[in-house]
Amino acid sequence: MSDRTVYRRLSAASALVVSLLLSACDKPAPADPAAETGAAANQAASPVPAEPSPAEPQRELVSEVLPYAEVDEELVYGYFVFPADMVVPLPAVIAIHDWYGLDDHMRDTAARLAAEGYIVLAVDLFHGETADDVAGARLLMQGVLENPEFASANIRQAHEFVASVGGAPRIGVLGWSMGGGLALETAVQFPDELDAAVLYYGQVTDDETRLAALTAPVLGLFAGDDRGVTVDAVRAFEAAMSRLDKQHTIRVYPGVRHAFANPKAEGYDAAVADDAWRETVDFLAARLATAEADD
Repeated sequence: MSDRTVYRRLSAASALVVSLLLSACDKPAPADPAAETGAAANQAASPVPAEPSPAEPQRELVSEVLPYAEVDEELVYGYFVFPADMVVPLPAVIAIHDWYGLDDHMRDTAARLAAEGYIVLAVDLFHGETADDVAGARLLMQGVLENPEFASANIRQAHEFVASVGGAPRIGVLGWSMGGGLALETAVQFPDELDAAVLYYGQVTDDETRLAALTAPVLGLFAGDDRGVTVDAVRAFEAAMSRLDKQHTIRVYPGVRHAFANPKAEGYDAAVADDAWRETVDFLAARLATAEADD
């Protein structure tokens, strides 16, 4: 694919998103913002309902599957979703999937987050592929581990997309498992470009030389019975963050396993997942809120 073709396609996608954003901003707020409900949000360029959740507001959303990056001469497509009643550019969250990929669960989660009042871009690190079992997921993750430059360029361009096309005044990153480790790495690599980072059971480090670059507040949500990201590793990370006087909140849920927030995983725990979600929503609201978004 030629550079000119890539540029034209990315420009067309950006123009589409701008038109969607402008349409949403020009649209008067509905008289009853909690009136419409339905299935998971995965229909392109059309209003879609948020994933229903007890005691949470239901909100009409607009979503689009579109290219947000070009890495190694390949267009990268992600899931872009925001509230249909948006009247000014909202803060954005870059969502980084776990080793199952950008699947229905990840899109539903992105929609659920957008319903809280965010522009959300769920990135794709697996070239459009997803996995349904551990063996397939491990194979997909191996491709990211073997080419970390792809993930870094991918996520950097995701940030540029929500900042320039979405006009987000503040930006956070949120990741699960593999994506949680990448969320921390993103906050370390691009410290001046992020306002918050949330890690669900992602790999952490106590290397103070690396962590010294962090400026974004960090929320870490971990499992007490995780054999991969152990409690000892989490506590070492927490201690390093404290020594460096970095803003951080660490929560370790006792008696639960890795991937407690993913219904596909054996360690899924609905009650703990709900509690972690509330922690996430409160943390992001405190760190990404803007005066414009509150008006």
